[in-house]
Amino acid sequence: MPTTIPESLTDGEIRLRPWRDEDADAQLAGFADPVFRRFSDGVPLDRADVVKRIRAVERQRAEGTAAYWAIDDAHDGRLLGEVSLSGIDHRQGRASVGYWLTASARGRGVATRAVRLAARSAFTDLGLARLELTCAPDNAASQAVAERSGFRREGLLRAHLPFKGGRRDSLVYGLLPEDLAR
Repeated sequence: MPTTIPESLTDGEIRLRPWRDEDADAQLAGFADPVFRRFSDGVPLDRADVVKRIRAVERQRAEGTAAYWAIDDAHDGRLLGEVSLSGIDHRQGRASVGYWLTASARGRGVATRAVRLAARSAFTDLGLARLELTCAPDNAASQAVAERSGFRREGLLRAHLPFKGGRRDSLVYGLLPEDLAR
């Protein structure tokens, strides 16, 4: 079974690549975005913490347990956001997908392109059989990305995650290799 997480992927319009220490300021700006903060919890708040996160996610890539890619514009190298495969479980053949975009990248199909690239890699390079994605029920943009990427809504997980001092429900989506082809 293939188990190598590719370092970089591209479709000619966007490029997925490893995070680098020099990306810390751009990543920190993304984390400070009000839309990002609305739907995220527990993100790094200073540059030193972002650098630690960058190094931690690269260790996870080396261990084969996760892949967090920076999304760049393939033409000018501008940072657009992040897409990830986390909780990679080769024994069970599954992983979770996550993503976020900078404000200037939203509404242009960037997240859908990135999710599809990551999903193809998960199925072909890693040999996974299933991808899962969760998002808040009020995050319509994330739901739209999931659906445009081929994910199917499978249900509601009540009180799924600790979130901002309480618990948050999550919608759960699933993607199988045959779903990606449609």
